[in-house]
Amino acid sequence: MARFLLRAIAQRIGLLFVVSVIAFAVVHLAPGEPSQVDPMNPRMKPQDIARIRAAFHLDEPLYAQYGYWLRDLATGELRSFQNGEPVLARIWERFQNSVPLFLVEIVVIWTFAFPVGIRAALARGSGYDRASTFLAYVLISVPGYVVAYLAILWVVNSFQIPVIGMRTFGLESASGLRQLMDRVWHLAIPALIAALGGIAVLSRYVRSQMLEVVAQDYVRTARAKGLPEDRVIYRHALRNALLPFVTLFGFLIPGLIGGSVIIEQLFAWPGLGRLGYDAILARDFPLILTINFFAAALTLAGTFLSDVLYAVVDPRIRLG
Repeated sequence: MARFLLRAIAQRIGLLFVVSVIAFAVVHLAPGEPSQVDPMNPRMKPQDIARIRAAFHLDEPLYAQYGYWLRDLATGELRSFQNGEPVLARIWERFQNSVPLFLVEIVVIWTFAFPVGIRAALARGSGYDRASTFLAYVLISVPGYVVAYLAILWVVNSFQIPVIGMRTFGLESASGLRQLMDRVWHLAIPALIAALGGIAVLSRYVRSQMLEVVAQDYVRTARAKGLPEDRVIYRHALRNALLPFVTLFGFLIPGLIGGSVIIEQLFAWPGLGRLGYDAILARDFPLILTINFFAAALTLAGTFLSDVLYAVVDPRIRLG
């Protein structure tokens, strides 16, 4: 097991380096650079542009620029081209905003998707199964921003309360409990809207996996022994049906960065996805590259976690 973990970590560190090199090359192959963000500015003279390029090392070869970026990232001295702020500090600030939204969204998805999918599988062909399937396909087909707009209009018109941003303007002097409830309210609406599509997709996977498992011989054997139906479903069938979702769980972690860009933009939520979107518009190379780097690191960490969990829950892998 220890050899497996060490080999997996070494492979992912090497892959992270390769991904960072590819991302660096792709970003610099795209047209434009920081000195061209505002080409119509009459105050920008050729010597000013040359000075900017020299300050950001843009006049040096790509391998040298990559070395500067890697050095500054490792030492914490990497700064944004846009405003000169430390990149890691900005990412950490937005990361703290994205974590609550991400966690609530994941909890809602996994809490509702499994009961819906399991019941649809056990009642295959029933009215509940057809209704849940139809609703799931509707939620998958309708763009998330449409549902978000409708939800914003309904909440504002029905309850006359704001839902944009992380808090209500003017409540800075309110009591701590009122500020907490206001923060929870502003968090709940975007998290629920972002979770709808995930519930629809995951419930279909759960239904499909449960239908496959309940047809296995060991499930029929458990029923033939006279075991209660709840024990057959939740002790034997569901336990084996969950194995593919262990792998799926690891790929949820990168959603901290790129999973809620549209939701964060619509609800003016200052998270990592919105930060990355603004950095792309501003051609802020250090910020873009660092966000890509951490997105790749989260993806590789998620796959590593999935491998470890899979080895824990499946004795065949652990013994092999």
